[in-house]
Amino acid sequence: MNNIVLGSAVISKAGRDKGKIMAVVGIDEKYAIIADGQMRKLENPKRKKVIHLQVTNTVLAPEELESNRKIRNALKSHFGGDRKGDEKDV
Repeated sequence: MNNIVLGSAVISKAGRDKGKIMAVVGIDEKYAIIADGQMRKLENPKRKKVIHLQVTNTVLAPEELESNRKIRNALKSHFGGDRKGDEKDV
């Protein structure tokens, strides 16, 4: 049984986004719909199998899921700026 709920912060365990922290913005039968507000925006979220996600203890408030900016800021405030993919190219 999974404990993924709307707003859960999850870490991808497989795929090209492996290790990336994202927020659950929707739930299907075997899938979670996830977005991070940066690479995967609310307009084009990722549909990912639940078995490929590691659930964290963090659940974002519904108002933090309203826009890409709010999702980015919420994930950054809960997990800091060390999310995979946040490095700037020099």
